[in-house]
Amino acid sequence: MHVWLITIGEPLPTDGNGGDRLLRAGTLAMMLAKGGHEVVWWSSTFDHVRKQQRFATDTTLHLESGVLLKLLHGCGYTHNKSLLRMIDHTILARKFSCQAEEMHCPHVILCSLPPLELPIAVTSYGKLHGVPVILDVRDLWPDIFLEVVPRWLRPLMKLGLTPIWRQARTACQNAFAITGNSPGFVEWGLRRAQRSATDLDHYFPFGYAIPMLTDGERESTNYFWSKYALHEGDAEFTVCFFGTFSNQFDLEAVIDSAIMLQAEGAGVRFVLCGAGERLKALKTRARGCNSVIFPGWVGRAEIWTLMALSDVGIAPYRNHAGFVDNLPNKPIEYMAGGLPVVSGLHGYLEEFLDHNQCGVNYTLGDARSLRDVIVCLKENRAQVRMMSKKACQVFSEKFDAEKVYGKMMVYLRDVIAAYSVRSMLRKDHEN
Repeated sequence: MHVWLITIGEPLPTDGNGGDRLLRAGTLAMMLAKGGHEVVWWSSTFDHVRKQQRFATDTTLHLESGVLLKLLHGCGYTHNKSLLRMIDHTILARKFSCQAEEMHCPHVILCSLPPLELPIAVTSYGKLHGVPVILDVRDLWPDIFLEVVPRWLRPLMKLGLTPIWRQARTACQNAFAITGNSPGFVEWGLRRAQRSATDLDHYFPFGYAIPMLTDGERESTNYFWSKYALHEGDAEFTVCFFGTFSNQFDLEAVIDSAIMLQAEGAGVRFVLCGAGERLKALKTRARGCNSVIFPGWVGRAEIWTLMALSDVGIAPYRNHAGFVDNLPNKPIEYMAGGLPVVSGLHGYLEEFLDHNQCGVNYTLGDARSLRDVIVCLKENRAQVRMMSKKACQVFSEKFDAEKVYGKMMVYLRDVIAAYSVRSMLRKDHEN
């Protein structure tokens, strides 16, 4: 197969000197290339997490894995929800339309949504050149924008978002098939497309590839965490987090809970790894609380080692439209490390954790509720061990990258075959 993957915002294999963990597009790209398929991954020169440019112009990289990385240069942006970000995405879409014409046509394209500008350009390319485009719904744009304004402003906001909703509808209607990382996301895409589901509309959860660390990496990461007094067999109860410090997480209540627990001498510490626009404010909030540790942005080796040193992982997603019907990648990563998930998110994740007995929920925004949950877990180590065992089992059955993306590779073949049959039937009908 000749496959194009179009996803911006994910870590690249070149980020962090190759130490950053790959997510959905990156893992799938590597697996496709390993299977002998021709892969072009279209992305951006702009690092969405670190908010900095990787390169000063459009750049093409030939990776050792065999993946061709096409990086489009936009203007970049400082804030995720901003006009500048929309301008950046518009630039990327225009550049894709120009550069794609100079490339050999693929057999199939898998394009992520958001953003919206790129999927419109990609589906237009697919229709023009007879290439099936699969739209992979990752977030509910622009629905999530309604939640950043007060309720009394939402009617006006809805009116202002009308052109963007039209973009989402156009992208979904022009896609040959729709996928997503949860059933609710696929349904959202189908509603936008204004059609019923077919056999080709599937949900594929995020898959996680367990890293195989070398002895040198293990020694290095153990030394790294020892600087924060983190050692195997510590008596303290350790709660870990890694991600972007943005408004999508309620980390304020996490810090307030840590302050309560420290005042009680509970022997609980929170290791909050990452970077982002909220980091400075969170550090200020945690000032004087020694049980909150900010190690900064860490790579896949440090993450894997930290999970082995932790008791639970916390996923304090806010109850926004993009998460309530979603199973985000962070809980899946915790389960890969055998960690019970502590979450304040309602909807799909809450039901999943309860059904599979691999995590617990607290009342989001309520530091006292989180404090009570942590204390209960600390005092019931047998329960934690049971949930840890369940987490490992669920991960192996549902989220192992080899299984998830192995199925996705078969699915790409099915889409190519179905599109070919449909094209032949159309030609026969026209004749």
